[in-house]
Amino acid sequence: MKRIKQTLLALLLATAPMIAQENITFQKPSKEILQLADYERAPSVSISTNKEWMVLSYRNTYKSLDELNQDELRLGGLRINPNTNISSTASFINNIKIKKINDKTETVVKGLPANAQISNVSWAPNETKLAFTNTTATGNELWVLDLEKATAKKLTNAILNANLGNPITWFRNSNELLIKVIPENRKPLIDAKKAIPTGPIVSNAEEGVVSQNRTYQDLLKNKTDEANFETIVTSELYTIDLNGTKKLFKKADLFAGETFSPDGNYVLLTTIQKPFSYLVPLSRFPMKTIAYKANGEEVKLVNDVPLNEVMPKGFMATRQGKRSMNWRSDKPATLFFVEALDGGDPAKSVEKRDALYTWEAPFNNEPELLTKTPQRFGGIAWGDEETAIVYDQWYDTRNIKTYLFNPTKKSELVTIWDRNYQDIYSDPGDFQTKKNALGRYTLQKENNKLYLIGEGHTKEGQFPFIDELDLATLKTKRLYQSKLTDRLESISEIIDIKKGAVLVNIQSKNDYPNYYFRNINSKNDLKQITFNKNPFESIKDVHKEVIKYKRKDGVELSGTLYLPAGYDRKNPTEKLPLLIWAYPAEYKDKNSAGQSSANPNEFTFPYYGSFVYWAAKGYAVLDDAAFPIIGEGTQEPNDSFIEQLALNAEAAIDAVDKLGFIDRTRVGVGGHSYGAFMTANLLAHTKLFACGIARSGAYNRTLTPFGFQSEQRNYWEVPDVYNTMSPFMNAEKMKTPLLLVHGEADNNPGTFTLQTERYFQALKGLGAPVRMVILPKESHSYVAKENILHLLWEQEQFLDKHLKNKK
Repeated sequence: MKRIKQTLLALLLATAPMIAQENITFQKPSKEILQLADYERAPSVSISTNKEWMVLSYRNTYKSLDELNQDELRLGGLRINPNTNISSTASFINNIKIKKINDKTETVVKGLPANAQISNVSWAPNETKLAFTNTTATGNELWVLDLEKATAKKLTNAILNANLGNPITWFRNSNELLIKVIPENRKPLIDAKKAIPTGPIVSNAEEGVVSQNRTYQDLLKNKTDEANFETIVTSELYTIDLNGTKKLFKKADLFAGETFSPDGNYVLLTTIQKPFSYLVPLSRFPMKTIAYKANGEEVKLVNDVPLNEVMPKGFMATRQGKRSMNWRSDKPATLFFVEALDGGDPAKSVEKRDALYTWEAPFNNEPELLTKTPQRFGGIAWGDEETAIVYDQWYDTRNIKTYLFNPTKKSELVTIWDRNYQDIYSDPGDFQTKKNALGRYTLQKENNKLYLIGEGHTKEGQFPFIDELDLATLKTKRLYQSKLTDRLESISEIIDIKKGAVLVNIQSKNDYPNYYFRNINSKNDLKQITFNKNPFESIKDVHKEVIKYKRKDGVELSGTLYLPAGYDRKNPTEKLPLLIWAYPAEYKDKNSAGQSSANPNEFTFPYYGSFVYWAAKGYAVLDDAAFPIIGEGTQEPNDSFIEQLALNAEAAIDAVDKLGFIDRTRVGVGGHSYGAFMTANLLAHTKLFACGIARSGAYNRTLTPFGFQSEQRNYWEVPDVYNTMSPFMNAEKMKTPLLLVHGEADNNPGTFTLQTERYFQALKGLGAPVRMVILPKESHSYVAKENILHLLWEQEQFLDKHLKNKK
């Protein structure tokens, strides 16, 4: 009898499912991947507009899990640390060095805070100083760095309120600053876990009032949240000079924005108003904007925006009333703003969509109408009395128009370009600006000509350029085009067009991006000014090339192919496993979808989100493979989403297989966010892949019923599209090994951590081979070193098992 019981127990154990959770600690990947992942980050570079100073900012490569484990409040779309009064997602600078452009070595700044956590770095208008915040355990201090003296000093204790962003604004004289300060009598925060509600949470919807809001995260939920939100946002405004002398400027309020006029005589102060909302983030709360004189005297209420919970459908929908209000950069103290002429509803048929107004201080007169745009206003670049560049656009057609406009004569808009903004081969570039006498950026205009810098994507490759636009003829003349074929040259800005001086950034597959001065009038005049080294020497011999291919319907595709160092491409006897990393993109025409911006000369920068690491482990990698989803005419891209995914995937595998490099029975696919959504669909609906990795995705589209990604239609308009595209609704089809990864605290609209948890439960319940990894404390992107190294280990173990060593 005892033997029978032991046999039965053995059978039960042998047939029992695996334990649901593994007792696992943080792991690290193999040395080949670890030496690539555990690198020292190069400094960020900021250059003064007069090209005299260069500021080098140093950061840790990763955050630590301890940093993510700090206290956090999630209110109104904010994530803040209530102890330090700054965003809990802030990345800090730990050191600053400076140098004059022509010096060969950097200068160590004296007096920087110990164990520095620097952020909100702001150049003084005269560019002789930098202001910044230093975050301590109890809050944010104000510091100022004198560039000429290479010294830093503290102006305040930890009293600054950075919960809504940068709390520092320079006065035009560069001797004073306007700062947000935590009120001395600030109320203590309410412990939400201990607060006893005085009643239920009740929300109303009115019949016929349509409100199609996307799925936001971190919203207010109750009266306790409202009270705490008001507490953390409330600030007093003080002026402070460079000696640290403070003076109250405005009493406590919910200050959300402070901007001085170009002449420095006025300041706009925007405050958040009540009622708050439980449906939308703080950017759509009621707000008032009042203009004051620089001494604090009130001048005029210039904008009063109500609560914006109800919006028409579509990406071109906007709110009614004044929007995009800002100071004209070409005038001492003149505002501009736009108003919708269609009520903000793109479904309405109107001749003109938006009206552009200008309003001169002290705002005693009514605003002046400057012009009206046929499409939704997209922006304006101010030049001088006679010159401005206006943009309007329309998402449904992917159209953007660029106009020349005379703001003084209020002339008709003169079309310069009318184009599909997804057509990168026809992109004319961006108009260049320079600082004017008011210290603001306006169009760079010389002898009735404007200047553009373009990325220079073509069928033959990428060749950045500088063009000159004649305002009389509206014709362009090419002044310079990069001819580098073994390196990638990006043109950063024009310094002096008469002398031909420009600032460029040059990189190659193995050369880290560095800045140079180039004279476009001389062939050999190139002077290097930064000297960052390649931290990824171990993959310098990995083969890299951009391959181009077509899918079965003729759409041209491309991807960047990596092969292990030493692999014999001419006589490939070894068939490699292939990894494809991709992200779907929607288009309205095949021509634009088939264009490529990939460049083999771009520096190879492995980061946690890519598969490039695995080229060092014997895999072939097709990175950034093109996965266009096209909907021409009246068709929407998502009407054939699954079919087009399969076409893209099959074409990519066929292209690399045709080169003779891979074993097509060992192909894996992966993606992040919408790429994760793509991966799950490919595994469910095709038999092309041996395994897949899906990170931080959304898998049930009924949980994002009012649109997602580039889908404007809601669930009830096209339920078949939502259901067909949802991997959760097709979980029974999943038979391929899948690694699901998600951050525990995802803050991206729609990609709740719940999406992965419920999808995993469905797959597990149906017997699919799936593994789920939830990374502690991480948001939509991952930042903690412990989590990232463990993620790489998880991916390595998974791929070795299901791909490299697949039987």
